[in-house]
Amino acid sequence: MLDVFGTGFAGERENAAGAESERTESAARQPLRKRRHLRRLLPAAGLACLLLTAAAVPANAAGPTPADILRAGAQQGVADGYPGVIGMVRKGDTTQYVQAGVGDRTTKVPADPKAQFRIGSNTKAFISTVLLQLEGEKRLSLDDTVARWLPGAVAANGYDGSTITIRQLLNHTSGLPDYLSALQINGPYFLNTNPREVLPPQTLVNVGLGLRAPTSAPGEKFGYSNTNYVLAGMVIKAVTGSEPAAEVQRRIIEPLGLRDTTFPTADPALYGNHLHGYAIRAIFIGDDTVSNVQVTGSAGAIVSTMDDLATFTRALLTGQLLEPAQLAELKTTVPVTADAGYGLGIEHMKLPCGKWAWGHNGAVLGYFSEWITSDDGAEQVLHANNEFHMLAGTQGQAHTGKAMTDAFCAL
Repeated sequence: MLDVFGTGFAGERENAAGAESERTESAARQPLRKRRHLRRLLPAAGLACLLLTAAAVPANAAGPTPADILRAGAQQGVADGYPGVIGMVRKGDTTQYVQAGVGDRTTKVPADPKAQFRIGSNTKAFISTVLLQLEGEKRLSLDDTVARWLPGAVAANGYDGSTITIRQLLNHTSGLPDYLSALQINGPYFLNTNPREVLPPQTLVNVGLGLRAPTSAPGEKFGYSNTNYVLAGMVIKAVTGSEPAAEVQRRIIEPLGLRDTTFPTADPALYGNHLHGYAIRAIFIGDDTVSNVQVTGSAGAIVSTMDDLATFTRALLTGQLLEPAQLAELKTTVPVTADAGYGLGIEHMKLPCGKWAWGHNGAVLGYFSEWITSDDGAEQVLHANNEFHMLAGTQGQAHTGKAMTDAFCAL
């Protein structure tokens, strides 16, 4: 599924025809969901690294290496119309980077695999981690109802927070509509007309609740919705008294030394070494590097790099951030497709080669990224591009996504 903030992979690849996306609904919703067929590669900081430019490394005489495969996908992504594509492959302590195209269409500077980008729905794993840590500290239970912590927050149009649990928010079985589907393709977010518009979380939730009456009971089935993670962020604040961004900073970013990861809450700009983000609109491509982070919030506002994202996902899946009981909950999935299940902010999928991997994707205005990793964190692949126009199922997404999974299968 693909959501304006990212999507799960399993649903995503299918929803790739539509985008963590059930159809090509509002372009916004599709990216945030993050495709469910995770195709992302993450590297870890401090590991041995080798930068591979799109034309620098000849194919291995014995056959293409995983980095060769990913690099070819990056090149094809640029041929498909992306300004730039970056990627990373890691096996054990060996990391290789690939790149093609540019990170800035104006200056023509090459796309830098070390550059920051908006990670969209890959943010969701950070939010679920904080809530799992809070459960481990006995400050809440994932089986608490939303109404216990947020009385009145979900009480409209037939929706009742007293029947929905925190766990159902995190695994997308709440039945709540996705507020992003209300952000039409020609709306303010897509057109990027007001990047500083104030959008409190409850306002986003109210938009979602007003979209339609319930079509399924809580816990009945999987349905990717960014509304779930906006509410999850609100629960974090209710329990801790701090904004979710502050808790992510204190509990994840600082302990792991993610120096290039930030969680903006109002400032729409990017700073330092970053990819410029673009969106195709009719007959022109707009520079949407500066965009409204309040639209995504705890569902998809984090900014990071491939190195930091790889470090985080490895630490998460190998138990560095969670107690054993909470790690087991993280990896407990609900069915998405026959070969994919969604856990708590991450997806588990069976790849075409038969290997299983964890992953997620993220899509916000101007940026699309994906990662996949083995259960032991030893094998990781990630890629990102700097063009997203709120629609999934593009050729570029298909080609770079396939290169990601093929590279992972070749590890």
